[in-house]
Amino acid sequence: MTAVAYTTLSTGTVAVLTVQNAPVNALSQAVRQGLVDSVARAAADPQVRRVVIAGRGATFPAGADIREFGSAAAGAPPNLVDVCAAIEACPKPVAAAIHGTALGGGLEVALSCHYRVAASSAKVGLPEVELGILPGAGGTQRLPRLVPVAAALDIILSGAPVAAKKAAALGIVDKLVEGKSAPVEEAAALLAGVSAGALDARRLSLRAPTATGDAALAAIEERRAKLPPPQRGADARHEICDVVAAAVDGRPFDAGMAAERRGIGRLMASPQSAALRHFFFAQRNVSKLAELAPGAASAKEGRAIAAAVKTVGVIGAGLMGSGIATCFLRAGYAVILLETTAPALERGVGVIRAETAKQVKRGKMSAAHAERQGALLTPTLAMADLARADMVVEAAFESMEVKLSIFGKLDAVCAPHALLCTNTSALDVDAIAAATRRPHMVMGMHFFSPANVMRLVENVRGAKTAPRVVAAVTLLSQRIGKVAVLVGNCAGFVGNRMLGPYSHEAQQLLVGDGVPPQTVDAALTTTLGLAMGPFAVGDLAGLEIGIAPRRASGAFDPRAHFVDLLNEQGRIGQKSGAGYYRYDRAVGGGRLPLPDPQLGALLRAHRARNGICAPHAPRAEGGGGVAPPGAVELVERCLLPMVNEGLRCLDEGVARAPDDIDVVYVFGYGFPAWRGGPMHWAETQLGWPYVLRRMREVAASRADLGDAFARRWTPSPLLVAAAESGASLAETLARRRRQAGAGAGGAQSRL
Repeated sequence: MTAVAYTTLSTGTVAVLTVQNAPVNALSQAVRQGLVDSVARAAADPQVRRVVIAGRGATFPAGADIREFGSAAAGAPPNLVDVCAAIEACPKPVAAAIHGTALGGGLEVALSCHYRVAASSAKVGLPEVELGILPGAGGTQRLPRLVPVAAALDIILSGAPVAAKKAAALGIVDKLVEGKSAPVEEAAALLAGVSAGALDARRLSLRAPTATGDAALAAIEERRAKLPPPQRGADARHEICDVVAAAVDGRPFDAGMAAERRGIGRLMASPQSAALRHFFFAQRNVSKLAELAPGAASAKEGRAIAAAVKTVGVIGAGLMGSGIATCFLRAGYAVILLETTAPALERGVGVIRAETAKQVKRGKMSAAHAERQGALLTPTLAMADLARADMVVEAAFESMEVKLSIFGKLDAVCAPHALLCTNTSALDVDAIAAATRRPHMVMGMHFFSPANVMRLVENVRGAKTAPRVVAAVTLLSQRIGKVAVLVGNCAGFVGNRMLGPYSHEAQQLLVGDGVPPQTVDAALTTTLGLAMGPFAVGDLAGLEIGIAPRRASGAFDPRAHFVDLLNEQGRIGQKSGAGYYRYDRAVGGGRLPLPDPQLGALLRAHRARNGICAPHAPRAEGGGGVAPPGAVELVERCLLPMVNEGLRCLDEGVARAPDDIDVVYVFGYGFPAWRGGPMHWAETQLGWPYVLRRMREVAASRADLGDAFARRWTPSPLLVAAAESGASLAETLARRRRQAGAGAGGAQSRL
């Protein structure tokens, strides 16, 4: 099958060029060549008077072919600039018949057409900024010649898709057609009265921008002023402002195109774009599971199981349970929400209804849809009602005793085909599964709070979880809009296990080293780009989280652990007005973290009680009065133990690949996507030899701090192997896993 099919309508007077490159008609080299050849053929045919460009199947060309990224094919002629120029220069009127999505290069192709007709369900957009680049085939130059400069800039800067109706209101689309299929006939009809002599007015490269001069440039600078600095992840957005300015500052179209080429060339070489492109592919790689591979029996069985799930039980109507229930309700599943007391159940239902009402108020959901969604919810106090659930997600209190009791009851109540999932964030999924007679049907689903907002779910495979169950739970996670990452079973899984060394090192910096919380937080926000540092996050979440299990285990000790002392003092964060910081309702509504002099007194007493002389604490607080480390060192102190723990997860087979860890940390913990994730950051910005050297230096410099500190700073075997081999982490990991399969080195995978 050719990449672009050439057919005719209306007794040969309309040439229809249909892109055929499943699944999304990506603009591969073959498609690009096919478009150029087909346009030339139509131009040369004396019988053809009109040309329509469309896409076969589900969509108009949706953008570049990601399979070509980094390959020779990506730059093989003709490039997309040449394709768009050939379409625009066609001496016969050309219309784009848009359905599905026209994104990136797809929209640039449509902009090079003289007219655009779109199905009302279609979406258009220029999402290149999400990859740290800018539209490279004239999008930055043609769009400001079609729509107001401010609107064009917003579309390019946001990267968000624009609904066809809004696109029509802006002038991007000339005609809307009801339906979902390609509006080929309507596009041909629109061109019926167009003469070749009128085309120059429709060629965007020949049009003047919608606004020029000082007013247009001022609008761009006003928008730029609202962006973060380039070094804070906004490099591409600032470059976009520069290139769009080239479209409106009086330069001719060709000069603007040259500016666009220079801009995209610079961005392609930037670390931010490299990180964003890495993360783009990492998101796709996490879904490539062996259990879902084409032809795998588990894939077929998993799809059947997922398709059969109509009713989902959620146990627990607290913040997490109500959020999980909302996720399934939004996706159209019937939900049975179980609680142990009527007041708790009423609160949970109220939270769900309030969230739905918020969606209606914001225009994201119609009142009729909200009513239908509400009818899918069944609140109950009776465990027996879960007998009709096809899947149950337990979101009860984080206690092994509680969860064992629940799963024992579920085993007796639920149908044999029901999937049984636990939302535990750290507990042993195998132990929970062992409370049932069907451990093969049990899996962890670690949602992140708030569950109805956060995109990540860590799906935890137990030792006895069946492959078909892994496949089914993965598919169901995707159907409720989650990014699902498969991880192995261990304490804390991947995300929280890695968070442990990060949090403990932050505590060491505060209590043992004497670095103020605001100094640590500032280093991680300003230098690394996190939205919040560890102490501000702790105050936001509430320092009482995790205390109950520590009390139950006997580990709670206000004399030895500073966080326990804060809890004993009632300082649990924002909700109490004080934690690591103080909060004043008159300042920032009680949400702005302010330095608290009382914290110094608590630290002084705690250090004196435990014989700690913190080198960087003021002498008045019992410290050495030495200036604290610089921001870069503070970032390394917090992140290197976390990265090292991630390497242990990989070596033990708890994590499948570095990509999985990066996705977990960007979507679950707010690691900046423009850094690519912690593993990409460590490998590309630091390098494994540097990481190994710093780990050993810090361990040697503070050898007096005990076993816990020593373990955090002991390099993992995988780190040593990567640093000493000079190979990439992926290559080093693959070699160690081959060795493990041969019985030498590395651990057996838990996945």
